[in-house]
Amino acid sequence: MSMEVHILGTSSARPTRKRQVSGSLIHCDDGIAVIDAGEGFQTRYAEQRKRLKNFEKGTTLRASRIHVVCLTHGHLDHTWGLLPWMHTMALDKRVTPLLLLGPTSKEVFDSLLLTNEIPASAPNAELARQMRIWQSLGATTEDLGYPVRWLLGDVAGDRWLELIPGQKPVEVKEMPQPHGWKKSRIHPVLTRHTVPSCGWMVESKGSPGKFNRLKAAELKLTDAQKSHLSSGKDLELEDGTSLKATDFRGKHRPSTRMVISGDTAEMAEGLASLSDVDVLVHEATFLDDAQQWADEFLHCTSTGAARTAEACSARHLVLTHFSARLKDASVSLNEAIKETSSSDLSVTSASDGDRIIILENGKINHLFWSGDGWSS
Repeated sequence: MSMEVHILGTSSARPTRKRQVSGSLIHCDDGIAVIDAGEGFQTRYAEQRKRLKNFEKGTTLRASRIHVVCLTHGHLDHTWGLLPWMHTMALDKRVTPLLLLGPTSKEVFDSLLLTNEIPASAPNAELARQMRIWQSLGATTEDLGYPVRWLLGDVAGDRWLELIPGQKPVEVKEMPQPHGWKKSRIHPVLTRHTVPSCGWMVESKGSPGKFNRLKAAELKLTDAQKSHLSSGKDLELEDGTSLKATDFRGKHRPSTRMVISGDTAEMAEGLASLSDVDVLVHEATFLDDAQQWADEFLHCTSTGAARTAEACSARHLVLTHFSARLKDASVSLNEAIKETSSSDLSVTSASDGDRIIILENGKINHLFWSGDGWSS
């Protein structure tokens, strides 16, 4: 299988002439996960679909294939485009269930469970506030006409509750997975920002190599013998010949891991503790000479993103979420490349419309949008 991320916004805080605010889609075999949906998200989503129709025949991003929205935190440049887009899907007669996930703090989680109230000390950007407002503005199953579930997680404590309109929140045993997903799973990844935050990882299951039916036929094996070997068990024939199950399987396909960080300081515990990440899309708001700002606002520099990528054994790092003050992202890219000069980590910087694909053979391809198609 392959996995692909579409980068629909690469600016931090506010849009610029060439860059819009955060929003991405991860496309896997089971469907599509939206990671953040800043202002104007539905317009950028429609534009990407049009690009694919014009320049990439056979590749689509149908809304019916979008099963989950994963919010990294509550700042509006990551959330403000969600509600209008949800209403547009209702106008388009959507029927597919939609799961919405986001992080909260332990304090807000406990307060919601005990009193159904958001504590006054919670930040203005608390996702619980926004989710309740969105529900009051019609983002419910009843009003939209398609099934919607809103869940908040105390990610550090691995606890999740469901916000049900007009009712007290209900704690669930575990974070639910998107409807119908069997080959892939969504995982929250703890990050460190000025409000409760997390990144998101989409992981596809590994699979054994194909069974060599031709080799089995040449040996004139029975169906029962083929089934025995196919299940991974060695076999001894009546004449004493020993057959190893591994000799009848092609190369094992390992799991595929795609991670999007959201806003975070460098070396966030959840990100740094990961391993064998294929692609890490990580924020790089500031250049090295603005490290003081990165520390103050719990954002990251490009070299900090590179250090985080190396810590989680990422094969490829994609830089995004650039400050509006940054006129040329190549400066950020060069700083990251310099930081990783002694490692095997490859680094690219994203622009709006770019696609990063993990192919079935494991190769990673960053396709850059140029205005008249993609090129690598």
